[in-house]
Amino acid sequence: MSKTVTPEYLRAQAATLLIATGSSRPEAETVAANLVMANLSGHDSHGVGMLPRYVDAVLEGGLIPNAPVATLLDIGTMLSLNGQRGYGQVVGLQAMTLGMARAKTHGSCIMALSNAHHLGRIGQFAEMAVAEGLVSIHFVNVISRPVVAPWGGTDGRFGTNPFCIGIPIKGQDAFILDLATSGVAQGKMRVAYNQGKQVKPGLLIDEHGAPTTNPGVVVVPQSNGLLGALMTFGEHKGYGLAVACELLGGALSGGGTWHEAATKKNASSRAVSNSMLTVLIDPAKLGTQAAFDHEAVAFIDWLKQSPAAAGFDAVQIAGDAERLSRVKRERDGIEVDDHTWQEIVAAGKKVGAAM
Repeated sequence: MSKTVTPEYLRAQAATLLIATGSSRPEAETVAANLVMANLSGHDSHGVGMLPRYVDAVLEGGLIPNAPVATLLDIGTMLSLNGQRGYGQVVGLQAMTLGMARAKTHGSCIMALSNAHHLGRIGQFAEMAVAEGLVSIHFVNVISRPVVAPWGGTDGRFGTNPFCIGIPIKGQDAFILDLATSGVAQGKMRVAYNQGKQVKPGLLIDEHGAPTTNPGVVVVPQSNGLLGALMTFGEHKGYGLAVACELLGGALSGGGTWHEAATKKNASSRAVSNSMLTVLIDPAKLGTQAAFDHEAVAFIDWLKQSPAAAGFDAVQIAGDAERLSRVKRERDGIEVDDHTWQEIVAAGKKVGAAM
């Protein structure tokens, strides 16, 4: 069963819970708006269903409300920043604002953000950049618990490690490629588990390393107290990109990498630490703006002239699905399954918020 609610209702409920957890109203409203935008975009894995985990992370001490981003290095074309375990939706926004300003001034900026709590949907940062006419590339690692197996391995060794690219297209919707390097995001397995659904083959292995379609193996402890693992997308190709995200988003940013054996303790930890390496480029400063605008539009138009295959209405580019989902869900409302809603209500009770 599920309920369908308006985006306004969800934003208000989420903000109420976050304020009770210790956030200032501006911070609570920023995080709430970000979560609901993920729901509107069709990515319920990064939406309000994250609230119970955030509450637990604050109570555990792994997430610090109202912590601002700290600047460790600023030489104009390079920034090194520390999120100080603050809400990623807030410190990530602060980091992007700094990085975009430097890119507009100097033509480019390499921005390293370490030690942020869960950054949420990385596509939000690419959307910020393209709105300013900038190209952005993002490598992100995840330190929480080892939930993704290496290609050829049988247990989790790293996180879902997102990768994202934003490219503005003159006069058209931007290209926003935002993906987990696992075959599917961990949060989508939580949603499937809460809905009582199985998932398609090839996405998961259980705690013994055997293939399974049960999303619960990466959501709740299994027979030996540990969990199974997600597989990378595209076999060795997704695995290679996942490792790049760990080395660039984690090691190069100074945020650290995952190299800890799975235990009952870290399997139950609710905090999520993200670090991100971002490259921002201003085509105008590069001197290729006119050629870029012309060629990008020509190529996207060329792609979309391809006749639609069976089962498709038209050829799309990355970002189109999210934009269509926003229109539909703004009009029809957002569906929240009963299990997820009860988890949110229970999280509210932990901090004295009546949901």
